[in-house]
Amino acid sequence: MRIARFTTGDDPVYGLVDGTGEKIAEVTGDPLYQRIELTGATHLVEDVRLLAPVIPRSKVIGIGRNYADHAAEMGTEVPEEPLMFLVPNTSVVGPGDPVVLPPQTSEVSYEAELAVVIGRMCKDVEPDDALGVVFGYTCANDVTARDLQRTDGQWARAKGFDTFTPLGPWVETDLDVSDLGVMARLDGETVQDGTTADMVHGVGALVSYASKAFTLLPGDVILTGTPAGVGPMVAGQRVEVEVEQIGVLANPVVRH
Repeated sequence: MRIARFTTGDDPVYGLVDGTGEKIAEVTGDPLYQRIELTGATHLVEDVRLLAPVIPRSKVIGIGRNYADHAAEMGTEVPEEPLMFLVPNTSVVGPGDPVVLPPQTSEVSYEAELAVVIGRMCKDVEPDDALGVVFGYTCANDVTARDLQRTDGQWARAKGFDTFTPLGPWVETDLDVSDLGVMARLDGETVQDGTTADMVHGVGALVSYASKAFTLLPGDVILTGTPAGVGPMVAGQRVEVEVEQIGVLANPVVRH
């Protein structure tokens, strides 16, 4: 099931997207917290404005260097355990929203990633049980101010500027994520082309590891790391992140 959050000009609502990605059936309620029911209203996806499918009420958890080829291109080693960092939920934007480059940085990179959306409150989940707390999956661009990442030590600022966590276009709730293509295109040119099969730590391991540090709440998002091919993006460009069997998340880049 594909669940989108969208607006037709009024308050945001949720809907179920058909298999072609062309139509959306409006539902009542919030699928993370409430029972949903079809309202009978349907829309063409092209006629609505898709929003970030989830706005985490608690946190976004990033995972660094979870692909060996990306760690190598950054000149670093793969950590023995998942490398976690926190990103504020104010960094989240949706499909089509601009990524705004702030004046504090002159070197901002795209990072195509599979994002995991947590479906229920949990703590100390074991890896074999971890997929049971997952609501679904979406595409993410873990935008990074690379110069600030090098100088700050802590990554909160480099990863956490407003608009630095685009998510979308919707959440896919029924998906085997063990071997999915993860791609990025910059102005239509493919710059990243990896697979989740190459993740050092799989989704179950990441959810378990995070839950043993933090209580995970419905709507929390875990960014699972990026394959090789990251690079700079500048104002006027357009970045597309595609995760196989989910869809394409596209955002223009502008300068503040």
